[in-house]
Amino acid sequence: MIELLAPAGDLEKLKYALIYGADAVYIGGNEFSLRARASNFTIETIKEGVKFAHQLGKKVYVTTNIIPHEEDILGLIEYLKALEEANVDAIICASPLIIKTAIKHTNLEIHLSTQQSAINNHALLFWKDYGVKRVVLGRELTLDEINQLPKDLLDIEVFIHGGMCMSFSGRCSLSNTLTNRDANRGGCAHSCRWQYLLYNNCKLISEEYFSMSSKDLMAIKAVPKLIDIGVKSLKVEGRMKSLHYIATVIKTYRMLIDEYLTAGKIKDMTFYEDEIYKAENRLTDLGYFDGNIGPDKQLYEFLGERPNQAFIGLVEDYNLETMVARIEQRNYFKIGDTIEVFSPNEPNKTFVLDNMLNEDLEEIEVARHAKQIVYIKLPFNVSKYSMLRKVL
Repeated sequence: MIELLAPAGDLEKLKYALIYGADAVYIGGNEFSLRARASNFTIETIKEGVKFAHQLGKKVYVTTNIIPHEEDILGLIEYLKALEEANVDAIICASPLIIKTAIKHTNLEIHLSTQQSAINNHALLFWKDYGVKRVVLGRELTLDEINQLPKDLLDIEVFIHGGMCMSFSGRCSLSNTLTNRDANRGGCAHSCRWQYLLYNNCKLISEEYFSMSSKDLMAIKAVPKLIDIGVKSLKVEGRMKSLHYIATVIKTYRMLIDEYLTAGKIKDMTFYEDEIYKAENRLTDLGYFDGNIGPDKQLYEFLGERPNQAFIGLVEDYNLETMVARIEQRNYFKIGDTIEVFSPNEPNKTFVLDNMLNEDLEEIEVARHAKQIVYIKLPFNVSKYSMLRKVL
């Protein structure tokens, strides 16, 4: 059975990712993880997340994927043992040291990080013999190349959505060089997305700014093929992404996967692309999957960022008798706006907002304060964990 694997930067995102259709989530602890600026998890919140996931019959993987310097090794054994005690389902590693330590001192399942650039049969065999259960392939492979890899050696995991590092399999030193923030120890400054000018011997060649960033990966069209060739897990990038982004992307891929497994084909790819773009704020492309790599997949002259304020609220509670929903506001909205309700297991529904009360049950016209509580009577039933977004 194919696995849909979601990122989760904190406990709230973990719960929403699983509720919106992920089979598993990957999270980072406060130590040995590559997203130092994410909220990250303590051992106690890891335990809480694992308990929540296991109650749903789902899994939690923890990233221990830094490339450690000598100073980073202190406390490694104790931390790995704590993860084992927390009953996590696997750890994701890039360093042979961390893999060897986990195998020697714990019974943790090991998944190999994409940063090891496993992209051929010999690499897969090597890591299987080393004790790895699953390999997250390097992102530089085409669908045909993935198809040629053996699926009986170990489980194969492939990135299908999210940010793409401009360096080979994410092993970049640009951030280290320009900011002294080590990308391979969790400190990436995303220097490739900055704007640069081109000089030759201190002489300005062009006054046009450029970046070295690629478009984000969006592999909706590749999913059926990846399922057919026996990939075990489809992975979404983005532990630092918003709650709305994660819920939207995960539900979209969940629906796509379920339709293909049920019907054997996808009736309308455009529907899924349109759903994804309700959360995306950067330009996207199929990445390496189609083998057609060129300038059109890059963002040399344009970062392509489109701030999206469509996400306006979370449904915290709903009264079936009164049909009134308690909403936590996330972005500005007002009476007269057309609003779409986005739910874990139901089709999207829209309505025009014609009533709203504040927490003191006073009528208001506008919800403008971050995380204020408002009450709205809806023309249809909704479930807890639903989201509201403005139809722009």
